[in-house]
Amino acid sequence: VRGPAGPGLSAPCLCRRERVRAMFYHAYEHYLESAFPYDELRPLTCDGQDTWGSFSLTLIDALDTLLILGNVSEFQRVVNVLQDGVDFDIDVNASVFETNIRVVGGLLSAHLLSRKAGLEVEAGWPCSGPLLRMAEEAARKLLPAFQTPTGMPYGTVNLLHGVNPGETPVTCTAGIGTFIVEFATLSHLTGDPVFEDVARKALKALWKNRSDIGLVGNHIDVVTAKWVAQDAGIGAGVDSYFEYLVKGAILLQDKELMSMFLEYNKAIKNYTKFDDWYLWVQMYKGTVSMPVFQSLEAYWPGLQSLIGDVDNAMRTFLNYYTVWKQFGGLPEFYNIPQGYTVDKREGYPLRPELIESAMYLYRATRDPTLLELGRDAVESIEKISKVDCGFATIKDLRDHRLDNRMESFFLAETIKYLYLLFDPDNFIHNDGSDFDVVVTPFGECVLSAGGYIFNTEAHPIDPAALHCCRKRKQEQWEVEDLMREFYSRKKSKKFTLKRAPDRGEGENAKDPEDASSEKAGEKRNSKKSSHSLLSCPSQSFNSKLAVLGQVFLDNT
Repeated sequence: VRGPAGPGLSAPCLCRRERVRAMFYHAYEHYLESAFPYDELRPLTCDGQDTWGSFSLTLIDALDTLLILGNVSEFQRVVNVLQDGVDFDIDVNASVFETNIRVVGGLLSAHLLSRKAGLEVEAGWPCSGPLLRMAEEAARKLLPAFQTPTGMPYGTVNLLHGVNPGETPVTCTAGIGTFIVEFATLSHLTGDPVFEDVARKALKALWKNRSDIGLVGNHIDVVTAKWVAQDAGIGAGVDSYFEYLVKGAILLQDKELMSMFLEYNKAIKNYTKFDDWYLWVQMYKGTVSMPVFQSLEAYWPGLQSLIGDVDNAMRTFLNYYTVWKQFGGLPEFYNIPQGYTVDKREGYPLRPELIESAMYLYRATRDPTLLELGRDAVESIEKISKVDCGFATIKDLRDHRLDNRMESFFLAETIKYLYLLFDPDNFIHNDGSDFDVVVTPFGECVLSAGGYIFNTEAHPIDPAALHCCRKRKQEQWEVEDLMREFYSRKKSKKFTLKRAPDRGEGENAKDPEDASSEKAGEKRNSKKSSHSLLSCPSQSFNSKLAVLGQVFLDNT
């Protein structure tokens, strides 16, 4: 624990932050004692169970939370445990969606945080490393699911055998559109474009199949592209598709993804929004099909804050907060006209979404109401859910009956967002005033400057890392021209220098043989093309040489 409250950190916030830390360790230590190496803790019986594929999932999901809480030594220990103990070459049917957001996302985040955690990283990091190789291995196990006529993936894949012959082709919208953050990061770090390519193809397939009024349904047949469930909304089955259009646009500085979201946002406001609530409607007609609020929809105010729509975000957040205060948690379904829970949907599995929105909105507004939600969440979870062996899912918010499960997202998301809400000085909130410069095989690279993008399991991705693992074409071409000029003066015979392939360039990446055959003049002309509005122009290589000094070459 840092000493006295720092700038912006009041004594009550410090106290609540430390309560959240204690909550984490109560859950985490009991997972290690009673449930590891199973995926999840069963807190009522103090044992464990595999749920999403036998990956020691809670350990992977909690790894970056350890570092956010400042526990460097345990982060380092767990990295070694995972390297030695996790095997993806197993005969298990795994959710493509859950494996991506929890396992691939968790490993990528931990990989990019390894240096900050004091691990000795290998030469070439962040473009190489054991956790990156594990993330890539896990992601490759998911690729067979994308081999469909539409490019939209199956929902389940066998990690050893691929897609089972009898696998259902019906997948939820979120299960199709929630890959671009993790898969684009993988492509940029490893240089293999296949991951980003399949994620983009799936996103565009959903976009192509939206209705005439601009909405998407809940479930679709990935073989025929026919909508099976035609309810349109922002909640379960759809939610993280919209989230990843925004976060993918920010991460990749991609105007197309953002324009897609903004078009959806217009349709959502036109057809589903009523008095700052969002209902479910028929995707082709826009008529109301379910006047309910789902707890998973509580991410929406946070997403609105990311696009600058803070006023609307706060109004919707306050609606959701009234439900929390009514029950001490968010029921899975809440009937808006009746003002009460929906039958058989009265539970609260300690979900993070409302706390997530509070964290984003507090960063944007500093409204103390958002801290009150955090305080209420700590009080409710500790009072209702805490048991001897951890924290249990609340089966029914009306009578506080519990269920024998602690989902891994409790440590990955709920605790993390609570902690960050009460810790404004955390490195995750870095405003760019502090950063690290890392030397990679592709040049110098700035990391840890902030702007982290959370995947939908709250695993932070450093967007700067995506620019570390590929050479800038302009600089590479200028080096080649300088080398040609040097050798043409030194030697009478022609010197040919082959160009290495660019990393992470997707389908447009050129073969090195083709690239080396281009004329130097064409290369110079290509440098004159205008810079993208979403990128910062770089100083030319020749200018850098002039500033940094001479290059000395001997005659040998």
